Amino acid sequence: MTRTAVITGGGTGIGREIASAFARDGLDVVITGRRADVLKDTATELGVRAVAFDASDPDSIAVALPQLPERVDVLVNNAGANAVRDQPDPAPGDLAAIRAMYLANLETNLLTAVLVTEALLSRLADGARVINLGSIAGSRGAGSYGASKAALAAWSIDIARRIGGRGGTANLVAPGMILETEFFGDVLTDERRKGQIAQTFTGRVGDPGDVAAVVRFLASPESRHVTGQVVHVSGGAFLGR
Repeated sequence: MTRTAVITGGGTGIGREIASAFARDGLDVVITGRRADVLKDTATELGVRAVAFDASDPDSIAVALPQLPERVDVLVNNAGANAVRDQPDPAPGDLAAIRAMYLANLETNLLTAVLVTEALLSRLADGARVINLGSIAGSRGAGSYGASKAALAAWSIDIARRIGGRGGTANLVAPGMILETEFFGDVLTDERRKGQIAQTFTGRVGDPGDVAAVVRFLASPESRHVTGQVVHVSGGAFLGR
């Protein structure tokens, strides 16, 4: 039986690379995201299916459910971003602004994964693989964004526990600096890039293919005894131990 994969945020960057890898491996791939035009272009290029919806909106997910597979062997919760990247830091003591900043990142990085997984939970096959995309920031700290990715790592353990009895696994992949994505926009300076490279053992930043290779293993039947883990893909910039 052909295995089926759903990848949120699959239109660009890391999600797109994961979709491409899965398609090459012969999986039936469905990519999701909010931008229907981007998804359509990627789906056409990769030969996969696309379903557009907002993963942070319960109503949008409910409308999209009939278009999603009835059986899901691999779920990759890749949708996420630093929701306040382009916003100035709140003034000291501006509690309303601080609250809004934290809620924005929790909704973008935690609730998207929670809602989509809960919506598809009854469709997860025996031996399903759930892979969540975190960040080095969840271990090293980075304000509201880091806190939301740390929460995602904690929630991943809960999902691993819930699906383990049916042979399912859940893990979180935590990339360091990965270029060729939309994450940094136009705010990445040469100085910051050099500083990030200096923290690695490999002497380079990562690319989406580095992350996709790890996700590909965690999605495979061979990863059946790896679960509840945070796997860092950062060239040694963070040592998970």
